[in-house]
Amino acid sequence: MPDWLDVFVRALLFLIILFLVTKMLGKKQLSQISYFEYVTGITIGSIGAEVITGLERKITVGIIGIITTAALPFIVGLISEKSKKFRDLIEGKGTVFIKDGKIMEDNLKKERYTTDELLALLRKKDVFQVSDVEFAILEATGDLSVMLKKENQPLTAKDLNLTVASVKEPQTVIMDGEILDEPLSTIGRSRGWLHTELEKLGVTIENVFLGQINSYGELTV
Repeated sequence: MPDWLDVFVRALLFLIILFLVTKMLGKKQLSQISYFEYVTGITIGSIGAEVITGLERKITVGIIGIITTAALPFIVGLISEKSKKFRDLIEGKGTVFIKDGKIMEDNLKKERYTTDELLALLRKKDVFQVSDVEFAILEATGDLSVMLKKENQPLTAKDLNLTVASVKEPQTVIMDGEILDEPLSTIGRSRGWLHTELEKLGVTIENVFLGQINSYGELTV
């Protein structure tokens, strides 16, 4: 087999294997990864790249390496579910950056964050004044969670003693000009009702890219 074809086959095979391994590890690998999972991801990628381009190496060695490395986060996850101490060690714990409107300088230094970096994280949360913050914590994932002081929080219906109807998620009933019967039946609507609403809007089903029904039973297209 020519080298270029060997590399092509190896790359295709390892993309499939890495995809299946990532699916097995779950969505957490994509959003909220721990230090251990981050290192594992780098290791798996490095093994894949080495075996894809290392023509003198047996492909089975790379597959075994990836499966072994991928099994570790799974085992660690099982242990973490049963032990908080172990979970804190692997995934880390949140660090308080602001308490009662005061910056915790020691904690900033501990996490190697500068005041400018903290202010930048606050601005991403639409907070421009530290004194407006009651509590802010740097999560183990690197995100900053912010709780404003009561007087700086937006008013809610509860604050005004108002009773409001619950809002349900909108149901997508038309996609790419095709009617989706399952969400339509979920909200107790029929195709006949849908066609009537489309006539009121002056459009035909074929011309609708996306159609949704909100919690009030209104169709938007």
